[in-house]
Amino acid sequence: MSTMSQRSHLTDSEAWRVVGSAGPRPGQGRRRATTPNEDRYLVLMVRRHQNMNATLLQQHLRSATGTTVSTQTVRNRLHAVGLYPRRPMVCVRLTSRHCRDRREWATEHVNWRKIEWSNVHFSDESRFSVHPDKRRIFIWRDRGSRNNPAFVHESVRFGGGGVLVYGGISIDGRTDLYIIRDGPLTARRYRNEILRPIVVPYAAVIGDDFILMDDNCRPHRANLVEDFFSEEGIVRMEWTTCSPDMNPIEYVWVSLGKQVAGRQPPPQTLQELQATSC
Repeated sequence: MSTMSQRSHLTDSEAWRVVGSAGPRPGQGRRRATTPNEDRYLVLMVRRHQNMNATLLQQHLRSATGTTVSTQTVRNRLHAVGLYPRRPMVCVRLTSRHCRDRREWATEHVNWRKIEWSNVHFSDESRFSVHPDKRRIFIWRDRGSRNNPAFVHESVRFGGGGVLVYGGISIDGRTDLYIIRDGPLTARRYRNEILRPIVVPYAAVIGDDFILMDDNCRPHRANLVEDFFSEEGIVRMEWTTCSPDMNPIEYVWVSLGKQVAGRQPPPQTLQELQATSC
């Protein structure tokens, strides 16, 4: 009996003694579709062009090396080095002036201690829709079941209506959410419905060092509001434009939005949404 025939009848333990391993020997199995250099080429292309999909990468690889592989092979090579498709984070477009103003603001407040920040009341308004952005929610489903009605979330144009809420936070406390009903927020409504009944009592609790942080939207910067601040002795923190990400209350809105979007059963009317938000 030949040596090859003898090896084919060996047990795993016997094969280990003969060749040093019970598994397949190097060189056996299907030939790899790409070379290490081609793998590095794919990774390099993705590093340089993050928006390029697997089909375009497949075409570029064929054009550059003459090697034709499937799009799944392209994905597998990228997965092997830890690269996966992800939704990009969305941010506000900033000009050089915006960047300069943000840097100056950060430099001015970099040495503030907790005692200074505890006097700041961060406030903002946010809108929640009856039919929120479903991109917040992920679902588990089988491959090939994308069009199954059980896994499809219906959307409604303009969100199907929503509610605008006001809230404020500080290190040692927060306000209740206030629902702004019956129309948009104007400077007069901002003064009469938010500043006078909510912010002024909150400022009295914090004390004489109270500082209000509100953004630069038009109702907040109206002359009527400025006059009210002068009358009440409220100090406002200077805030750079296009900087919602610097306001910590934005994290509160994100958390609340996820809770509203993930509520089961989800709110179907404005009344249910208002009850959920509160």
